Amino acid sequence: MSVRQPLSFVELFRATPAKSSLLTLAPLALALGQVCNSYVNGVSPVVSIAFACVMVGFAVVAMGHHAAEHRVRRLETEYGTDQA
Repeated sequence: MSVRQPLSFVELFRATPAKSSLLTLAPLALALGQVCNSYVNGVSPVVSIAFACVMVGFAVVAMGHHAAEHRVRRLETEYGTDQA
């Protein structure tokens, strides 16, 4: 029986700091920037809030994919891929 061990964000950031930062901080910064931009320029907040929600959703999905990719890489190095 397989035991699932959750992968922490700290472990992901330690393993690949640049990719993890780009997948989490960049979309969140874009979302915050868009909300601030709409406030400063008087644009309807509905559009910027929708954009912010999409960017947060992207960050969540991208980090899930990144975590799965990291788990696969870790399993391949632990057990090897060339065993027959």
